[in-house]
Amino acid sequence: MIDAHTHIRVARPSRDLVAAERFYVDGLGLDVLWRTSGHVPGEHDLVMVGPAGGGWHFELTRDPENPVEPTPTIDDLFVVYLGRTPDAALVDRLTAHGGQRVPSNNPYWDEHGVTVADPDGYRLVLCSRTWG
Repeated sequence: MIDAHTHIRVARPSRDLVAAERFYVDGLGLDVLWRTSGHVPGEHDLVMVGPAGGGWHFELTRDPENPVEPTPTIDDLFVVYLGRTPDAALVDRLTAHGGQRVPSNNPYWDEHGVTVADPDGYRLVLCSRTWG
């Protein structure tokens, strides 16, 4: 049964796992929870990031034999609810680690946060609101 304690993994392809890791770990501050590299035939290279001990993680994959090109849209969002105005230093760190600040397609996110495109073009929203 799915409930509030169910663990979640969100997975998507990446063009460059090193760049993605730099953005999400060095920029956003998530931890590397698992990594596979040095491609094993029939398996993907991947990096899993998230909060240590958390109930979720974000998996970025790359299959060197059959790469899948990421196809982000302006509404593919990874939203982090900070409960406060995003710190300018965090936004600067994200852009210094491969991100690009962009306007949101939905004005709600510009009113309540900051949107930064990651190195693959997917959008991270740093939301000033709380969850719930």
